[in-house]
Amino acid sequence: MPSPLSRARAFADRFGLSLPVLMAPMAGSSPPALAAAVAEAGGMGACGAMPFDADGIASWMARFRQMSSGAVQLNLWVPDDAPHRDPAAEAAQAAFLSGFGPAPDIPEGPLLHDFDAQFAAVLAARPNAASSIMGLFRPDQVAALKAAGIAWFATATTLAEGLAAEAAGADAVIAQGAEAGGHRGAFTPADAQARAHVGAFALIPALADALRVPVIAAGGIACGRTAAAALVLGAAAVMPGTALLRTPEAAIAPAWSDALARARPEATVLTRAYTGRPCRVLSNRFTDAAQAPDAPPPAPYPVQRHLTDPLRRAALEAGDTDRMYLLAGQAAGRAQAAPAGDIVTRLWAEAEAALG
Repeated sequence: MPSPLSRARAFADRFGLSLPVLMAPMAGSSPPALAAAVAEAGGMGACGAMPFDADGIASWMARFRQMSSGAVQLNLWVPDDAPHRDPAAEAAQAAFLSGFGPAPDIPEGPLLHDFDAQFAAVLAARPNAASSIMGLFRPDQVAALKAAGIAWFATATTLAEGLAAEAAGADAVIAQGAEAGGHRGAFTPADAQARAHVGAFALIPALADALRVPVIAAGGIACGRTAAAALVLGAAAVMPGTALLRTPEAAIAPAWSDALARARPEATVLTRAYTGRPCRVLSNRFTDAAQAPDAPPPAPYPVQRHLTDPLRRAALEAGDTDRMYLLAGQAAGRAQAAPAGDIVTRLWAEAEAALG
């Protein structure tokens, strides 16, 4: 079995990187400047493309290419089946949300961008890698990626998902440990709620032992020590996310950045309250209220995401952390307010030193 460092260097060589460090594709928090800074440091930048239509994906990639010729991945959420709509339940949820912000309208019509059009835009953008979360690309999409020379990184939250990803043709599997901030990447909403809470220390070695393709560690990657630990467990590369949010390139709201700096490992919670799918955020007054026994259950994704849009916008404008959508992993308190390039360079130098 290759040593952790030789495995990591082989991954970097295969994908044209100087550092086996990949930026997590954080939907809504992956501006081109942040991705470019990571790429220019020798890692792989990323875009969480879920919020964008096809034109938005093309525009993001054009801005990235103005700043960097380095490596980049584009990430898409594989859509769930159409949600069951319950008008009475949605009205109850809207009434609950009006206690924390502007009263929302009940959403109608298409609630997501056209997935096939998004995928076509990713193909046209020619990133180094396309990554999936919440499911697998279809066989025709996998074939199209391979024909275009675009690697496919598939997110897995369980061993079963990792095995399915490899069988479907993934070039690498992202092991999303339960420590990770943001949405759980489970293939189904039911699994995201009930089963996909495996920590990185259990998930990474299970996937590394069972798979032939490389494993990319995500969740809790905040410094060289955590990166080194992931490589010892069998990962070939690491994917920090929350660790990059306090960088100037990420340009998140100051109140969010300050909340991350103060966060203890126990300060996060998995909640469906903001989007309808389980998501790790810093707990606050809103998440506490949403989890109270008498609170109405959230609507399914993406209905809940649309219902909470007025609340999330109002809280962000006010800098109100009692209501803000404070995406964060369990290692959030280790995030540093420093340039992104410095963070990934230092992370890898510390990992190399730790591994000897």
